Amino acid sequence: MKLKISHITEYRYDEPSAFSLQRLRLTPPVFPGQTVGNWSLHVEGAKPEVEYDDQFGNHVNLVSLEGEQQVTHIVAEGEVETTDLNGVIGPHTGFCPLWLFLRDTPKTKPGKLVKELIKGISGDSELARMHDLMAAIHETVTYLPGTSDVETTAEQALERKSGVCQDHAHIFVAAARALNIPARYISGYLMMEEKVEQAATHAWAEAHIPGLGWVGFDPANKICPDERYVRLASGLSYKDAAPVSGMRIGTPGEKLEVIVKVADQGQSQSQS
Repeated sequence: MKLKISHITEYRYDEPSAFSLQRLRLTPPVFPGQTVGNWSLHVEGAKPEVEYDDQFGNHVNLVSLEGEQQVTHIVAEGEVETTDLNGVIGPHTGFCPLWLFLRDTPKTKPGKLVKELIKGISGDSELARMHDLMAAIHETVTYLPGTSDVETTAEQALERKSGVCQDHAHIFVAAARALNIPARYISGYLMMEEKVEQAATHAWAEAHIPGLGWVGFDPANKICPDERYVRLASGLSYKDAAPVSGMRIGTPGEKLEVIVKVADQGQSQSQS
């Protein structure tokens, strides 16, 4: 499937800040099941500083903003060709050792509710248990925007029994690690059948399964990623894989607007 993607992020500040630095993880990697073509990243209202690949293999662009500028406009767009691999990414690669993905983070630290959740997980293999875990999270935590934010932990989302894809992914990662299975958080894009324009990127998780390597699980939709999914970045939690993150000196108010469009390029061409 050939997917056409447009991701627009705009920050409007009430007044200029003394200085801000933003970390952009907005370049999809060439990965098993995905090939990237004609990808571009344009930033208005900020100055490019440096770009590099981080410890997780994510491509990062650092941009800074200072002075009188009160708007930052970021546009990432291009085409990605995908293949359905039933969620299987394959062997672990990169600088980080596999054991690192068993480490807790503030958002994925297992508490009482995560530990109760995994007591009910069954299956005759690690793969079967991860499928059961995905289904259990989907049934336990209702997808309900507005009931969580970027600071919500896996334990808090389980307590509320509601959240968004980020929360489903954090719960999966926390539970898998509690079962001694390495797991990581994934940010990316999902082509939705019913609409092209979305208000955010998507998130899911991957677990490392003996004999298969990394395998993707999307508890929000109770499915292993297929050709509709595009990976952007990975890490121990949202903090490591957020498409846009940063810091600033000064505390002016800001308004954030995000528009994500993901469409099947082949289908749109055949309809035109």
